[in-house]
Amino acid sequence: MDATPDRNPGDLPEWDLSGLYAGADAPELQADLDAAAKAAAAFQDAHLGCVAERTGEALGEAVAAYEQIQENLGRILAFAYLRYAADVSDAARGGFLQDMQEKTNAIGKDLLFFTLEINRLSDEALAEKLAAPVLAKYGPWLRDVRVFRDHQLSDDLEKVFYEKQLSGHAAWTRLFDETMAGLRFPVNDKLLTETEALDLLTSPDGGMRKKTAKALGKVFSENARLFALITNTLAKDKAIEDAWRKFPEPVSARNLENHVADDVVAALVTAVRNAYPTLSHRYYAWKAQLFGQTTLDYWDRNAPLPDQAMRPIPWKEAEATVLEAYAAFSPEMAEVGARFFDSGWIDAPPRPGKASGAFAHPTVPSHHPYLLLNYQEKPRDVMTLAHELGHGVHQVLAGPQGLLLADTPLTLAETASVFGEMLTFRRLLAKEQDPLSRRNLIAMKVEDMLNTVVRQIAFHRFEERVHAERRKGELSVARLSDIWMDLQSESLGPALRFDDDYRCYWAYIPHFIHSPFYVYAYAFGDCLVNSLYAVYEGAEAGFAEKYLDLLRAGGTHWHGELLAPFGLDASDPAFWDRGLGVIARLIDELETFS
Repeated sequence: MDATPDRNPGDLPEWDLSGLYAGADAPELQADLDAAAKAAAAFQDAHLGCVAERTGEALGEAVAAYEQIQENLGRILAFAYLRYAADVSDAARGGFLQDMQEKTNAIGKDLLFFTLEINRLSDEALAEKLAAPVLAKYGPWLRDVRVFRDHQLSDDLEKVFYEKQLSGHAAWTRLFDETMAGLRFPVNDKLLTETEALDLLTSPDGGMRKKTAKALGKVFSENARLFALITNTLAKDKAIEDAWRKFPEPVSARNLENHVADDVVAALVTAVRNAYPTLSHRYYAWKAQLFGQTTLDYWDRNAPLPDQAMRPIPWKEAEATVLEAYAAFSPEMAEVGARFFDSGWIDAPPRPGKASGAFAHPTVPSHHPYLLLNYQEKPRDVMTLAHELGHGVHQVLAGPQGLLLADTPLTLAETASVFGEMLTFRRLLAKEQDPLSRRNLIAMKVEDMLNTVVRQIAFHRFEERVHAERRKGELSVARLSDIWMDLQSESLGPALRFDDDYRCYWAYIPHFIHSPFYVYAYAFGDCLVNSLYAVYEGAEAGFAEKYLDLLRAGGTHWHGELLAPFGLDASDPAFWDRGLGVIARLIDELETFS
């Protein structure tokens, strides 16, 4: 079989990382490492054991110095990671990333004491220091640091956990990424990458979808022991740290980081699960009828509808579509988005060895974000572009807050991305007059929303069960697969038919490995945006400005404060039903076409 050649359909853009560093051997990079090491050592000498004694003004100046060192380290790591993501199969790039992680980790060790000592301050002492404006600026960051006070360990234990992360979670993540990037899937005498194979599951050719699904299942199954080992090891690693930090549930640490209570996330999960029959079960039954069947094979879940045109969408058309949708909402939003296309901030072509999927990497506020896509000229690729560009615009607008204040919790990080998708979808729908084309466009959006809400909550439930069982002992490949199949059947419903080749599809989901319990943030963001968009449709002038203010705020406010101007409250159980109702109404509309 022939390996898939490099391909760049339509002269897709590739990012230019030279604004960070000219290359791995750039003298500026080594100079920045040396300067950061020197600054971190000096910072430790100046402040170790003295944080409690500092005046508010002196502590504010110390936080600013700490932020600058972290900014310099973040720039180095961003360059190393982006370079690696462009070709995960390149051992030299992987080695360079590991080297940079180890060097920056060693430098960061000199800074670890600072937040530990901040958390030992009493509330009264900190409040007194916050009277100084130079420190008050960093009040939101201090608030977020102190959220973890009750779970903080001794300084020595904190150092151990900090230093071992590279030989623990980071090392296993790298093994997963490099293994997945190296897999090849045999389909019609070609060896496809994961990205190319998954893309074929949306092919109009049913025979091709089946062959590809079987190939994916076979290769995942052949490698399942390794993926099970990675999954078990990381789950055990997390369980050990959770026990030391006294987190009650495996998800609790993520919820605390996201600034949401455990019961709010539980309410979201319950609302989505209760809606399975009226959302995914109903939609896939409707889709099966269009195919003249009562049930669909799993490889047909994302298949185009039987009479759906699959015209390739060139990159320039995708760019124009998304920017036009953004501009109709806010010219400023479109102007920020246009910079990504004009300035070499996007890497779009699929390549062997390239990281699969898509992401927006914020790098550091003094620079700019980059987008990674695997663009293959499909309608869903346009929506993925709209999604990742939303992230990028958010990151640019929040950048002036500075490194410590720009970052948002995951519950808000998905807002701009999903909102960007919604803007693009609504713009396309408003322009489409042909009933059949409207139906197909709505169906595509419903499928994307089900993937964002229903499927991600099923993923979340998979993580809940795997991590809970791992606390009692290691899970076999068979057990992991049983859990996977149980939750896929529950969430997708009786209109989807699965076979044993689907049992190991859990192995390819990167969020399980990279960021445990990340996935519910997608459902949170989709329901939030559905509610937010409903407010927008009925709003008077000024909504766009309030929305951009939300993005500019970065991490300075929690979601309750940011949503208050829109009259939304995520702690209200009705909030989730409101968001899920948007999906249900789109399915109602689809059923009128039957």
